[in-house]
Amino acid sequence: MGVFEMVRSFANANNPGCGSCILVVATMFSFSQIICLAVFTVACLMVFYALIGYPLLLAWLARCSSNPVHKDDKLRTVSFVIAVYNGEKFLERKLKDILAQNYPRELMEILVVSDGSTDRTNEIALSFASRGVKFLRVPRGGKAAALNAGVPLVSGEILVLNDVRQILDRDCLRKVIACFGDPKVGGVSPQTIIVQGETREETTTSLYWRYELWIRKRMTRIDSTFGYTGAFGAMRRSLWTPLPPGTLLDDVYEPLVAFFKGYRIILESSATMYDFPTVLKSEFRRKVRLQAGLYQTLKLMPEMLSSQNRMRFHFLCAKYGRIVIPYCMIAAALATVGLPPYWRAIAAWGQGLFYGLAALDTIVPDGVLLKKLTAPIRTFVVLMAASLAAVRVYFVQPTSLWKDVSYRPSVAERPQPSEPKVPSGTGV
Repeated sequence: MGVFEMVRSFANANNPGCGSCILVVATMFSFSQIICLAVFTVACLMVFYALIGYPLLLAWLARCSSNPVHKDDKLRTVSFVIAVYNGEKFLERKLKDILAQNYPRELMEILVVSDGSTDRTNEIALSFASRGVKFLRVPRGGKAAALNAGVPLVSGEILVLNDVRQILDRDCLRKVIACFGDPKVGGVSPQTIIVQGETREETTTSLYWRYELWIRKRMTRIDSTFGYTGAFGAMRRSLWTPLPPGTLLDDVYEPLVAFFKGYRIILESSATMYDFPTVLKSEFRRKVRLQAGLYQTLKLMPEMLSSQNRMRFHFLCAKYGRIVIPYCMIAAALATVGLPPYWRAIAAWGQGLFYGLAALDTIVPDGVLLKKLTAPIRTFVVLMAASLAAVRVYFVQPTSLWKDVSYRPSVAERPQPSEPKVPSGTGV
């Protein structure tokens, strides 16, 4: 008995009408075409769910949730640890930003850890010694190693792991610290607003972070996010644990340690810091590291997939749901070859147009209306390629995935923080 006869006999035994439908399908398409149809349909549905379905579900769940953060006005001691490699363009501005925070200076401790810097980073850090800034020089070993060396040297109740580049709103620290009035809160990040890009590529690239910010705000309303922002992550000093060597995502590993101890990791949207848009080439490298870090995190914390993770559903949908998108796109492309002729033509033309527009974006100049369509498509394709490239983490030293970020030269010039040039629609 053939496969179709077996399936039809089983269907007829349970539902005669179903058996007739299967017979019709079997006579219309070959077995291979049905398999390709199934693969193509499932792949497209998974992409749709990851990009649209889950965000809609998350928005609904967040609206139905009420899990407020109970803040207070207590001023706690704070220790900033800034791990930096060749940050001469930004370090002076960063230290001045911290010292200008609307927070008592006597409650702030600042430590700069130079991760084998070869530019003027060390000199700039030492020039702030008279203002109480501490300095530690360590051999080049990556951010995880630099933090492991620096954190034991500070003693504040709240630990702030801060990158060198971002600009802080003057009340950022005070608003973040207020959240620790809630004993259930273990880690806090401010919202990050990306300064308006000068090119369509920069503007489109920043859309990814705005999407991530939207997700984190909704997760905070439900319970907890799965990490804080690496550029500014505040956590209770008592929750710190040394990072495993070669950790790519300290801003995921440390918060998850607290999360599994029962704490919430939240985004405080009233606290703000500003960052700069990157070019797509740089965003590709960053995305490779981020996605590789997710693979690494699952290896370090397999309990993420167990019932110990009270947010397991959201973890799978929000994090690993996006990782499978490029594989689904590949599966859909391969399945297209075996689709019935009419369907194959539609699917092939649709995919060809999609990838063709992505390729066309490289030659479409800014200011042309078509750029508004081609730029987002190209950005999406490049980020999906980066997700595929992230599997390199299994074949190379993880620290080799850290790459310098590329910016316009003017990025090193301080914008006016009182009137930041931010894109419209940032209030997500």
